Amino acid sequence: MGEVLAGNNAVWEFEPDALVIRYSRGVRGSRLLQALGERRVPHEALRGVELTDGRKGTAVLRAEPWPGADPLIETAAGQLKETADPYRLVVPDQNRVLAEFYRDELRAAIEAAGRAEPPARFLVAAPPVPRSFKAYDAKAFFDGRTVVFRWFWTGASTAKWKAGDQSFPVEQLTGVDWRSPELLHGHLRLLLREEAAPPPGGTLHALGKAVPSPSEADQDPTAVVFGLGYGPVHESLPFAAAVLSAVQAARVRPEP
Repeated sequence: MGEVLAGNNAVWEFEPDALVIRYSRGVRGSRLLQALGERRVPHEALRGVELTDGRKGTAVLRAEPWPGADPLIETAAGQLKETADPYRLVVPDQNRVLAEFYRDELRAAIEAAGRAEPPARFLVAAPPVPRSFKAYDAKAFFDGRTVVFRWFWTGASTAKWKAGDQSFPVEQLTGVDWRSPELLHGHLRLLLREEAAPPPGGTLHALGKAVPSPSEADQDPTAVVFGLGYGPVHESLPFAAAVLSAVQAARVRPEP
């Protein structure tokens, strides 16, 4: 296709095999979209696209990714506000006819991609690494291979302080549990493989499933706690998505 459709919050560029989304730097109320910058979404990562009425004389194009296609969406697990949805394009109502044209074009491209079921692996690239952010009780680092938590003596619980700073190679992880800082008890918890020994006072997680934690996130050395001004969505969510993508890549990595 190769055409471009500009909206109030982003620009969609229609390539022959992908939808490229560029987010406006001045997107009101969404630092997440500003932080993402640009994303390339292969047609096979999408299951559909819809055009609906928006607010105050606008129309909204929304592409729907397949479950398991985008690590950011998988990590967010439905917790994002509508204005932070990376798959929404808000256009002035006078451009509705043009938006309808591109909706139909994108639908045809998605159908031509031929996917009939969710993918077995992520098809959209995760946010790049290295990444870091400040939680309430720690500074979190991820270099693409290892997650490191360095506790703040002013915020970390006694259990975490006694356990010491933590380091988790992605090969020891099965996933992440991200709870938005905009909700109560926001946190990022790492899910450990069954065979990985948890840190002192930590939580043990079976492959693919988390065993109910005997402790809260503020007592668990596999988790960092968010709070007012700590672990903001635009920093902690891309961080968690990058970790989740690396965990998947480690699981399918060929043997040497």
